[in-house]
Amino acid sequence: MTETPEHRSWTMSRVRGKDTAPEMRVRRLLHSLGYRYRLHAKDLPGKPDIVFRGRKKAVFIHGCFWHRHDDPTCKLARLPKSNLDFWVPKLERNVERDRIAYETLQGIGWHVFVVWECQLKNPAALQKELITFLDRARDE
Repeated sequence: MTETPEHRSWTMSRVRGKDTAPEMRVRRLLHSLGYRYRLHAKDLPGKPDIVFRGRKKAVFIHGCFWHRHDDPTCKLARLPKSNLDFWVPKLERNVERDRIAYETLQGIGWHVFVVWECQLKNPAALQKELITFLDRARDE
C-alpha cells in the first residue's frame, strides 16, 4: 500500500529535532556511566546534542537517514524511492551543514563524536567507544 502525499506529510511533520528516541538512549547510557552533560548548546556550532564543556567535547546523535550515514552496511540510510529531486539535495545539505559544524568546532578546540542511529543496536560497543572518546586526553 502506498502512502498518500497528505499522510506522508503528516508523518514527516512528526519527526522531532531533539529528545528523539536515539538521543534519549544515549543520554541514559551516559548518565548510567556517571557522566554529566549539557544539552543542545545553542552557542556552539551545529548545536551539539550533548556537550561536555569542561572536556571541550561534543556528541551529535544522528539519524542514519537524515544525515546520510555513509557506512555501506547501514540499512537505515537508504534513499527514498520517489521524489529524489527533493530528497537528494535536502539530505546533501544536511551532510554539508554537519561537516561545517564539525570543522568549526574542531577549529575552536573541541573534539566531536558522532553516534549513528544504527550503532544503538550494539550498546556495549557504543558504550566502549563513548568512554574512550570522553576519557581521552584533551591534548590529542
